[in-house]
Amino acid sequence: MTSALAVDAAHDQTDLPNILRSGVKLGLLQCVLIAAFALLQPWSAGVAELVICGAILLIGIAATIVLPGQWTQARTIEGIAGAAGIGLAAAIVFLVVDVALFQPLQIYTHRWLDIGGGSNWWYHPVWWMVGTFLTWMGGWIQANQAAKSGSASPIALVLGTFVLAAVCLAIGILLGVPHASWGLGGFAVAVLPALAVYTLLTSFGARRR
Repeated sequence: MTSALAVDAAHDQTDLPNILRSGVKLGLLQCVLIAAFALLQPWSAGVAELVICGAILLIGIAATIVLPGQWTQARTIEGIAGAAGIGLAAAIVFLVVDVALFQPLQIYTHRWLDIGGGSNWWYHPVWWMVGTFLTWMGGWIQANQAAKSGSASPIALVLGTFVLAAVCLAIGILLGVPHASWGLGGFAVAVLPALAVYTLLTSFGARRR
């Protein structure tokens, strides 16, 4: 009994201090990557932009879908929900940094603000939803992986997500989805359905507890 409790204690670590601490770490990492992207993009074009900004984008997506599930050691719905909570906390950290620093310094273009009529209350809720969805699906996939093999595989999570994102983007272009096109923006959007599909695929054969 003692041994079983010790093993379980290593998983689904969703105590509030861990969620908040992890959310702050992820949020600050995202802010650094966003600032780097925004500062480097105007100085690069063509292949250089694709390589430099693409690398930053891929690192940001990989960190967002992998780290929360690793920090909570997601194995059941408890750890999966904790990973989603980290994503929400990270989004709140970004809100504070964005409003207090990025926007006053005009670090990046405010097209999202412009679309929403200059309102943060349109712009940031979208960020909250996307950030929480990414961490939620990432934690869920890792829990499915662990249920089948005994451990989560961050490499398989990242590579599988990127491959499925490319497939989803190609399908969107072939079907004539509005604004679907090859590029960093199109790939980033394609990650969302890719994660949903990947979560479904990894759920097959997973032992439920």
